[in-house]
Amino acid sequence: MDPVERAVNQWATEKPQLDTEPMAIIGRMLLLSKHLETQISKLHKQHDLKLGEFDVLASLLRSGKPHALTPSELLDALMLTSGAMTNRLDRLEGKGLITRVSNKHDRRSVTVQLTESGFELMTQLIEQHVNLQEELIAGIAQQERGQLNAMLTQWLAAF
Repeated sequence: MDPVERAVNQWATEKPQLDTEPMAIIGRMLLLSKHLETQISKLHKQHDLKLGEFDVLASLLRSGKPHALTPSELLDALMLTSGAMTNRLDRLEGKGLITRVSNKHDRRSVTVQLTESGFELMTQLIEQHVNLQEELIAGIAQQERGQLNAMLTQWLAAF
């Protein structure tokens, strides 16, 4: 019996009129999210990265050559506040993984670009990241993954 089932059983005794199915679904989603984030964070930590820093680097890598985006484009990709983005960029620049390049025509405009070190790290790390994700969903049958993905996509679209 998982902790969610235990709570649902307790509510069935104390408040039998409650529909606890939404509680069970959301409770399990939250537990899964914590577990997944913990496992993925362990991998990133091996490379001295936090989850949010990895997200920035991954966005730059997947953007294609020259692996550069404006801070606004990064904000759109990652759904962050500008303050949070500035902090991430400062940390990544301090680690030598990104550089901020001023626009030659408009000095107020900056592009964030992977450094050679950042590119090499992410080229290696993205493979490890995807392999870990495969391990983490190994308990879901191959033929059910598409259906689960579609249901999660539909649910997310509701927000």
